[in-house]
Amino acid sequence: MDYFERDDVIRRIKTALESRSGKKWRVTHGRGTASYWLRITAPPKRCARGVVSPEDQEELGQLLGEEQIGSQGVSVPDQDGSYQEFIDRAEGREPSVKGAPNWD
Repeated sequence: MDYFERDDVIRRIKTALESRSGKKWRVTHGRGTASYWLRITAPPKRCARGVVSPEDQEELGQLLGEEQIGSQGVSVPDQDGSYQEFIDRAEGREPSVKGAPNWD
């Protein structure tokens, strides 16, 4: 996936979450070797010291169809269909693929 495609994925996830919740969400990419990993979290205004509130964790979990969301939000790897899985989740659909991260 190239730089522009990654940015399109970020835009699509962010737009879908905001449209469905009526709230702002933050979708960013990593740096360096992790530049294609995405992080989905609440914006800094709703985080205390970078920690997502329990309320936002619960709402983000509902929006993404995930039972548990950590205090740092959700990490999305750039492989094995994970981008498509989280686009589907953000848009309120059952994932058409399930990503499987490679934890080297």
